[in-house]
Amino acid sequence: MKQSIVILAGGGPAPGINTVVGSISKVFISKGFRVLGLHEGYKPLFSKNPNYTEIDFSLADTIFNRGGSYLMMSRFKPKDEDLEKNFNLDFFKENNVRLLVTIGGDDTASTANRIAKYLAAHNIDIQNIHVPKTIDNDLPLPNNQPTFGYQSAKSEGTRIATIVYEDARTSGQWFVVSAMGRSAGHLALGIGASCHYPMIVIPEMFNKTEATVDKIVRMAVSSIVKRKILGIPFGGIIISEGVFHLLSDEDLKATGVSFSFDEHGHPELGKVSKAQILNTVLEQRLKALNMKVKTRPIEIGYDVRCHTPVSFDITYCTQLACGVWKLFKAGETGCMIYINSMGIGTPLYLKDLQDPQTGKIMPRLVDISREKVQNVIKYMMHYITPDDYTAAKKYIPYPADYDFYKILNWEYPND
Repeated sequence: MKQSIVILAGGGPAPGINTVVGSISKVFISKGFRVLGLHEGYKPLFSKNPNYTEIDFSLADTIFNRGGSYLMMSRFKPKDEDLEKNFNLDFFKENNVRLLVTIGGDDTASTANRIAKYLAAHNIDIQNIHVPKTIDNDLPLPNNQPTFGYQSAKSEGTRIATIVYEDARTSGQWFVVSAMGRSAGHLALGIGASCHYPMIVIPEMFNKTEATVDKIVRMAVSSIVKRKILGIPFGGIIISEGVFHLLSDEDLKATGVSFSFDEHGHPELGKVSKAQILNTVLEQRLKALNMKVKTRPIEIGYDVRCHTPVSFDITYCTQLACGVWKLFKAGETGCMIYINSMGIGTPLYLKDLQDPQTGKIMPRLVDISREKVQNVIKYMMHYITPDDYTAAKKYIPYPADYDFYKILNWEYPND
């Protein structure tokens, strides 16, 4: 029987998934393998009638440069009970599967590792290789190598945020923009820096103080007042959604925004616009300060996940696919494929990346101390410092309360 490989995609979409799927398929088909693409992530592996498509060259060639994912995705995460009672071992045996390729973030990778161990325990020798994917850019790849999808999402996010900024300039108002990134602020920082937004707020900024709604609002007001001093009546504030996950439930509820709540009584942030939350409380603060400033909320998130991949990601994802073949032929398993800046593919073993206590892969955060990040903060953003206190009193009674460095409990830079 012809040997087969299985490909699945878990989590949320990212530009380049089809490139990975199409390129892997082309490589393995040329080597004489069948390629089976599973729909809805891991779900088919726990079904008696798995939903899959056999991918031929024509299909692979049709999808490789398209956005979205031809393979339907899912966040399904099997429980230990599912593995013991519902796992479809026959699917692997009947199709002579030799390799399971998973595309996704840390949860998808961890589940792949569990399945590989389960197959080995049942004397089914199948390799598993993971392709790291996330527009959040928060997987810990060496040498700051981006995760695929990030550059494409940043490019489209920049296009949207640039149009929004032009609207701000044209209409003389402010826009509050939220960008995806649950744990890290890479996407918000990348978009904000590309568009020269005068205020960027990411979770990593709160490294010396607790994040609160009041501090976030004061940072926004600080930028608005600084631009008033400079004679600029418009602007944009971009905030990473990860900031909101730092806030306490009590702080979120106090905003007055209507939330639905999970079974533990926590606000379900995924169901509301983060930009709307900040815009609501910012409007209240501006009104209390008697500042006539119009603000509007804009959300950047789902509209960048299925965008057509830019050339960087198409090339990068093609190299990742070639790397999967290289690791497969070398007998590697339980690893992620990593492509360095020279285009060389090497394995990153999941056991070395996972936290020994939780089994989770810790996210890669923005290094707030790096010069390229500090350059954006110090020279491109606008906010109140002690030099502005006298001029700022025209707009706010206590300028020191809106001092950017005081809010974050940071030391002032020497320059």
